[in-house]
Amino acid sequence: MAKNNEPDLTEEKPAVDVADIERIKKQLDMLDQRLDNIDSIVTAVAERVMNQPITFNVTCANCGRNIEIALIGIEKPRK
Repeated sequence: MAKNNEPDLTEEKPAVDVADIERIKKQLDMLDQRLDNIDSIVTAVAERVMNQPITFNVTCANCGRNIEIALIGIEKPRK
């Protein structure tokens, strides 16, 4: 005979604790702050790139070679 894979409906699910909700809320607030910080950093870098060239020097983790990445942007004139 085939086994019945349906969940047992007689089992009670554990109640959600207020402390768990507060912990999740705190973690979401921390994530929101981190995303805001990342947004600020990316915006600052983008503004700098639009004003002047920026160069990143990265070392390859596999071969140890240095890789240079140059970003150059053109800022649109403001009216």
